[in-house]
Amino acid sequence: MFTKKRFSLFYGVFLLLFTAFVLLQAFVIPQSYQTVSAAETSDSSESSGNTANAYITENSYTSDGMTVTIRTYTENDTQIYVADVLLDSPDSLKTAFAEDTYGKNITEVTSEIAENHDAVLAINGDYYSARNGYVIRNGILYSSDSTDGDQEDLVIYEDGSMEVIREGDTTAQELLDQGAVQVFCFGPGLIENGSVSVSEDEEVGHAMSSNPRTAIGWISDTHYVFVVSDGRTSESEGLTLYELAEFMESLGCETAYNLDGGGSSTMYFNGEVVNCPTTNGHSIRERSVSDIVYIA
Repeated sequence: MFTKKRFSLFYGVFLLLFTAFVLLQAFVIPQSYQTVSAAETSDSSESSGNTANAYITENSYTSDGMTVTIRTYTENDTQIYVADVLLDSPDSLKTAFAEDTYGKNITEVTSEIAENHDAVLAINGDYYSARNGYVIRNGILYSSDSTDGDQEDLVIYEDGSMEVIREGDTTAQELLDQGAVQVFCFGPGLIENGSVSVSEDEEVGHAMSSNPRTAIGWISDTHYVFVVSDGRTSESEGLTLYELAEFMESLGCETAYNLDGGGSSTMYFNGEVVNCPTTNGHSIRERSVSDIVYIA
């Protein structure tokens, strides 16, 4: 006889298995939504940063179309890496998905994605697959989903300028129609109109106050800074969002935006990872991510 006790047992097992499946689907099982075609990404040999015409040193890269200079700073007991980027054309600022696939739980380390796209410089992106928000990459609209009208996104327009917007104020399609080439949905915005736009106690979710960080900033025209800070180690404490914002302001940013941080924070330059990525502070290694921002 099928007793109430047995029913409860079977129901409990079913609920446990279903919950496990939902968690695996959300955080583990790769799901491919769209493969990026060759037309949606460009070979770096067609860009102005062709290495055949470049002058390369340990900390710099100069070609007919770009200059990238790496500088290191120590602020707030933290090692910070800054890539100062001057471009002739905003077309050299690009993004790429892990495995050239838009989807969920599809990841590669930043250096692998960068090498696959012949990047001169790369940092990790916004880990779009772990968030709900607008996703526009290289002029293609991948997601117009929005669950939080207060979500702050970074928009990079076709003229190279940057702007921090709130998803509740506009739609992804409207941004695309206005010339958006890239839209990132991590945040928050750090600098708006040249001034710090975060409070001293503001943080992402329940993150610790001092962390490895990744940020991108726009100074003027096609002048950018890519910034990565180390953290969680005895050599490098990490930054709060406010400390990061103050640092971006000191670099002269008109607009700056916080990207995915923690163990994801990675800077790649001229074939090497230049910072010390770590998730737990005990081992230095890259964490796989869903996307990168790069220069080619």
